[in-house]
This record gives sequence, C-alpha cells and structure tokens, in this order.
Amino acid sequence: MSVKSALCALFVLAAAVDLLSLAVGFEPGHTVAKPLLMPLLAGWAARCGAPRLLVAALLCGWGGDTLLLFDADAAFLAGMASFAVGHVCYLVLFIRAGRSRAGALLLVPCYAVALITTVLLLLPGLPAELRLPVAVYSTLLTAMACTAAARLGPVAGAGGALFLLSDTLIATGVADWPQPPRPDLWIMLTYLAAQVLLVRGSLGERRPTGERADSRQALAGPG
Repeated sequence: MSVKSALCALFVLAAAVDLLSLAVGFEPGHTVAKPLLMPLLAGWAARCGAPRLLVAALLCGWGGDTLLLFDADAAFLAGMASFAVGHVCYLVLFIRAGRSRAGALLLVPCYAVALITTVLLLLPGLPAELRLPVAVYSTLLTAMACTAAARLGPVAGAGGALFLLSDTLIATGVADWPQPPRPDLWIMLTYLAAQVLLVRGSLGERRPTGERADSRQALAGPG
C-alpha cells in the first residue's frame, strides 16, 4: 500500500470512528479521532500535489478542531480565529487557481442575502462579546463559499455550502436555538463532507482529467 493510500484509509477510519462515537455518545472516541482528521486529509492532499495554501487551510482546520474540544470561551474564540485564517487561505487559493464561471456574478447577491439574513437572526441570541467576531467570521466564511462556487465549480461550491451549514449549526447552538437530535454529529458530518469536497474541487482544478478521476476515486474509497 502506498503512503497516499494509507493516509486516505486512515482518514476514512478516523472519520468513521469520530462519527460513530458522536452517534452513540462516546465522547472519548470523538476526543481522540477529531484531532487526527485534518492532518490525515492534509497529508493525503500533499501527496496528491496540493498547493501549500490548501494544506495550510486544512491545518488551520485542525487547529480549530482541536481548540473547540475545550469548553471555554477563549478556546472557542481561538478556534474561530484558526478557522478564519483557513478561510483566508482558501480564498487566496481559489482566486489564484480558479477561473470565473458562467453566472458567477449571480452568486454574489444570493450569498450576500444569506449572510445578512443569518447574521441578523443570530446576533440577538449571541453573547455580546461574540457578536462582532461571529459577524466577521461569517463574512469570511461566506466569501470563501461564494468564491469556491464561482471560481472552482460545483464540487468545491458544494463544499463551501456545507461548511456554511456546519458553522451555522454551531452558531444556532451558541444562540440557544432549537437543535436536531445529536447536533454534534450533524455538525461533524457536514464539516467533513465540506472539507473533502473543497479538497476534491481544488485538486480537480489543478489536474488533468485522468488524474482528477484517480484523486476522486481515492477519496471515495472502495465501492
């Protein structure tokens, strides 16, 4: 088994352990598996020839994942900052690597309306000290998601949209909105899918058609 295949298999295993642990409420499994996810995905992406900005974005995700394991306001803000830096990395990468797609300008007002509506609805329920950081973070996240769709196409665009959904679920929990059963499971499921799709979209933009298919098959796993 090659190093690339081993990293992919370990990522799939860690993701399965993490999601299963959240589904059954086994907190130690989540605590162990969650910090392994983004380094494994970053390692796989690097072996596929990913640009440094993509690897940096994933490692920023690792920083955020780890910090959010701690139940403290300072850790939450630090985790948000780590993810924000990751979104900046994604933004720069997408602008450099992609090209404007047909109808891309139509996405901007759609994402702007979604951002303004979400922020206006969430802010009253958030602690005062979180309102400005959440507004700034939400703007960066929305810009990343919009740019992913506009510059790289539907795969990365779906990843950006799922990242928005995942973080919106986190924000609604902080704002004490009603939550679905096992909200942490849905947060991690949408987050992992988002990161995988962003990686696939980014690598697919840089590779010839045959190599794109190989990368997507590797991440999809056996089946």
